[in-house]
Amino acid sequence: MSLGLESPPTGLAAIVRGKQSRPPRVLLYGSEGIGKSTFGEGCPNPIFVPTEDGLDEIESAKFPKCNTYQEVCDNLDILIVEKHDFQTVVIDTADWTETLIHKEVCRRDSKPSIELCAGGFGKGYGVALDLWREILSRLDVLRDRGMVTVLLAHANVSRFEDPDQSVSYDRYTLKLNDSKKFSSSALICEWCDAVLFATRKVLVKTESKKVGNETKIRGIAVSLGGDESSRIIRPYGSPSAVAKNRYGINKEIPLSWSAFVEAIAAAK
Repeated sequence: MSLGLESPPTGLAAIVRGKQSRPPRVLLYGSEGIGKSTFGEGCPNPIFVPTEDGLDEIESAKFPKCNTYQEVCDNLDILIVEKHDFQTVVIDTADWTETLIHKEVCRRDSKPSIELCAGGFGKGYGVALDLWREILSRLDVLRDRGMVTVLLAHANVSRFEDPDQSVSYDRYTLKLNDSKKFSSSALICEWCDAVLFATRKVLVKTESKKVGNETKIRGIAVSLGGDESSRIIRPYGSPSAVAKNRYGINKEIPLSWSAFVEAIAAAK
């Protein structure tokens, strides 16, 4: 009995020409309270897979908070197997998901720390990358079925050694493991179609004050516009923040899903 499934094309028949319009794979990261979950709520008919608290004020559908790596996978499998009308899956957040992944690596290896897993010397982070790939492969299945995939994450400030410069400087990065050999941050950034940095547009004013024989200068950050209008997305990389997009968006946009979609259309 035929199930109505066709075998994928092979040989020259498998060649695809032109641009392919597919649902975006997005990672949005920023500081606490910037509006990451609100961005996810604005996506088309979203379902949240929460790995941390904080979604009580979100009206969108959500699974119960995941307390283990397996629960994250199980929820994604439900979306893959069962019939539903959700159009976006939102993992909130990637860094808390990574904490569950590290706990799973320790559980499997019966070790108290991921540093001691897989023989030590940081090899446990390599095992963690394999578990990340299992999650990303599930998200790819959902994307192939027409779902937008969104990962939310917190920001971290780290020192960056720029090989093109003689000095190092601070920049915003993902709050994920960024070791040179087993970087989950690099893996996820490569996988995503857009890595968006959520921040506030501010104007830094300086004031000087005479203290003894010295003049001390301090900066004061002032938000431009109201609280909502000052929240923006930076969709391109810069010395101050990790970001990228494959859509040709080269300007800051308001912090909302609709603004992101409009920017994609304008770039095309």
